[in-house]
Amino acid sequence: MERVKEREKGSCLIMEFFRQGHVYDDAEDIDLGPKSDYPYIEPDVKAPQLGGMLIKAFALVLEAPIIGAMLLYLLVKLNKIHRLISFAELKEPPLFVPVHPYEENAEANVKFIGHDSSSPERVGQAVDCLQSPVDSIKKSPNLSFQRWTVLDYANAYSSGKITPSMVAERFVNFVRESESGEIRMSFFINYDENDILSQAKESTLRYKRGEPLSVLDGVPIAVKDEFDCLPYPTTGGTTGLHNVRKCKRDATCVSRLRDCGAMIVGKTNMHELGIGISGINPHYGACRNPYDRSRITGGSSSGSAAVVAAGLCPVALGVDGGGSVRLPAALCGVVGLKPTFGRTPHDGVLPLNYTVGMVGILAATIEDAMICYAAMSGSTSCDHHGVPLPKIELPLLNSCNHPIKMARYHKWFDDCSDDIRTNCDVVVTKLTKTYGWETVDVTIPDIEAMRLAHYVTIASETSHSMSKYFKKVGKGELGWDARVAFAAYSSFHSHEYLNAQKMRNRQLQFHQKILNVADIIVTPTVGVTAYSIHDNCLKTGELDYVNGAALVKYLIAGNFLGLPAVTVPVGYDRHGLPTGLQFIGKPWSESLLIRVASSVQALGLGCKKPEVFYDMLADK
Repeated sequence: MERVKEREKGSCLIMEFFRQGHVYDDAEDIDLGPKSDYPYIEPDVKAPQLGGMLIKAFALVLEAPIIGAMLLYLLVKLNKIHRLISFAELKEPPLFVPVHPYEENAEANVKFIGHDSSSPERVGQAVDCLQSPVDSIKKSPNLSFQRWTVLDYANAYSSGKITPSMVAERFVNFVRESESGEIRMSFFINYDENDILSQAKESTLRYKRGEPLSVLDGVPIAVKDEFDCLPYPTTGGTTGLHNVRKCKRDATCVSRLRDCGAMIVGKTNMHELGIGISGINPHYGACRNPYDRSRITGGSSSGSAAVVAAGLCPVALGVDGGGSVRLPAALCGVVGLKPTFGRTPHDGVLPLNYTVGMVGILAATIEDAMICYAAMSGSTSCDHHGVPLPKIELPLLNSCNHPIKMARYHKWFDDCSDDIRTNCDVVVTKLTKTYGWETVDVTIPDIEAMRLAHYVTIASETSHSMSKYFKKVGKGELGWDARVAFAAYSSFHSHEYLNAQKMRNRQLQFHQKILNVADIIVTPTVGVTAYSIHDNCLKTGELDYVNGAALVKYLIAGNFLGLPAVTVPVGYDRHGLPTGLQFIGKPWSESLLIRVASSVQALGLGCKKPEVFYDMLADK
């Protein structure tokens, strides 16, 4: 009897120790002004950087029944998930899906497009919104290098100087070249030369007849291997998933681009199942950054960012569940647009996570992103979030600009490398001086808690969605870094997921209040630039949560809260690596974000030619 009482007493003490969670004040009572004394907590990641044999050993230990559970518990506790999320006390009710009712924006000079219009019609209306609806976007004399745009392709085809078939042949040759030599760029998981040439032949004939379907006709567009896209299997960066989940038809986003005549050129490389931020895939190669082949592209939409940066495509599709479009866009020096949750169709995309992932666009310019966004957007029969989609809004970029208020949380904004902070500060200052925009100093509480809540959410959802496939495929076919991730993902319990959704509600309240006094929130896109690829990680993948936290610290609100966001290139660090500036908007404010990004581009900051670049429209 004494032993039972001692065991019960010990159990109570353990549970009391387990439940040492943070007690949060009511969100409504917190000062969000610039003089708020609310503490800013920096990411403090406790996890080793591993690759090669060490990550294999670590994965096997985590997968062991007893010791693995003990080690995972310790890691979760050390990384403050227990204190800030698992056993925290929050007064807010949970918010499980970040759907947003539409509130009419006061922005002027906007074109509204109904859902009953076809994709080519929407593309045509997007082109009408550009600064120069007839000519391609003019090359600035102040810039020594600029990538070819969608309109450059359309004009070249219409003039007869070059044909889609010629571009297709160049594309195939360039991709072959990228895979030869000592360092493979690993842009693609799959591409079919015959299919590409066949699409190009049809497009060439349409131009000869003077009947292109849209300005996207014959334009090469790559698709992340997370979308269903015939004739390719959908691997999700794995070696076995496509054997148990067959690709039967194009994803809606892909089919809408095809309706516009786009030349779909293949499935781009990605971090396996989207569970990492480096783009190092042990099965299909480490995707290399065109600005420095020894460094990462970022992920998980790694190949899509790289092909745009390298000039192979003016536009590529990605999926953004934790910054997976904006992160590689920033590291590779291109534009990345993530729309509002529910704005772009998600059917035909791997169901990796339910409430944080969104189809996004990587592009050479924001104008290219807008054209592609117009083509893909609109309601479908598969919309199931219960909120009617508002009409598509596109900004009239040929109209006058108007002053914009940018909210900035200085402690958060400055928590990045010196070069990134300097570049972003310079651009924010230029925006205020050039356009008369205004910065509004604010405080955004619990940013680190939001990052951890997002991690619990995406981990739980991905683990659940993939569990039925793992029963057929087996985790043994995954890379070692993915095995580590899924061991951690499966360790979370329902009460932790529930608390994470309470934090989602809490954070949405904060962001709504801030966006009531400002038009957008401005931050650096990432905290560090692209880091080096280590040879011991090439065959196993890598574990680097320290760099991971630094790279995603500014990106989480867009996913966790379902807010639209865009990243724009704003210079380079001392090593010549790209840096990006991010703008986060109100729900359904894509038109404003596009206008803001266009204004940043108009500053003429300069663009360096990447170390690896393929000139698709060169006169030959």
